[in-house]
Amino acid sequence: MTTSAPAPSPAEVSFPALGTTAALLVTDPRALSAAEAVLREELAAVDLACSRFRPDSELTRVNLSTGTPTTVGERFAEALGAALRAARLTDGAVDPTVGDAVIALGYDRTFVSLRPVDARPLPVARPATGWRSIAWNPRTRRLLLPPHTRLDLGATAKALTSDRAARRAAAAAGCGVLVNLGGDLATAGPAPEGGWRIALADDHARPSVDGPAVTMNSGALATSGIRVRTWRRAGRTLHHIVDPATGEPAAPVWRTATVAAADCVDANTAATAAIVLGERALDWLRGTGLPTRLVRLDGTVVRLGGWPLEGGAR
Repeated sequence: MTTSAPAPSPAEVSFPALGTTAALLVTDPRALSAAEAVLREELAAVDLACSRFRPDSELTRVNLSTGTPTTVGERFAEALGAALRAARLTDGAVDPTVGDAVIALGYDRTFVSLRPVDARPLPVARPATGWRSIAWNPRTRRLLLPPHTRLDLGATAKALTSDRAARRAAAAAGCGVLVNLGGDLATAGPAPEGGWRIALADDHARPSVDGPAVTMNSGALATSGIRVRTWRRAGRTLHHIVDPATGEPAAPVWRTATVAAADCVDANTAATAAIVLGERALDWLRGTGLPTRLVRLDGTVVRLGGWPLEGGAR
């Protein structure tokens, strides 16, 4: 009688990136370095294309060219396309034209550089210009932003990078891969035996090994929340998820929203929309059919779309 050796445990590496933590797991430890090289390449590319905080990024150039047509690169075009699709699917609840509102609230530099307490008065909030005001030709990659409009592609661009990196890393490594960029998580290739076990928490920057978890065999997961990126200004506690309809931080209804989908862009779009929509998110999410876990301010958990009980698989 012969017995097979148990499959090796996934190997992992993590490092700071895009103002958060990038984590990479591979089912074959020998492939970790090849997969990591792909992930770092993808992170560098999206940072150069979509960073609000780099003077040499393409996003900075685009935001300085409002009112003037400009041609953008392929990577920026892909990120913009994902952002506009998110806006269309959510009827503007997730809108890339919130850049001015985010800056007005004080999030005008990398989060680690923000003053935790800012005494400056808040300017009068104004609704976002709106994604429908953007003139965009995806075939020619010609873009025209209306005057006084700044884009913020942060959420969807990070999720898109998780999707791209997972697919490319799995192809390069020849094994299963999981990429997690600050709560935007994508998988590709065969899952490890028993699946990928994902710890859940109200604060996705501090998941607890003793807390609730789900097991994934494929697809993606995204968590949005109002507890991680917060700061105080003019006596108010602010967070980074802006309601485009008001230009203010979304009214606090859900501490976190976690959504599973086939890809991370869709999962992130739905999770961010849930935070913005508040109670209205319940009917909207039911319409998507996506498995969702919402946590109210008092800790009450709402599960939709077949989201499993903690410890279950999907």
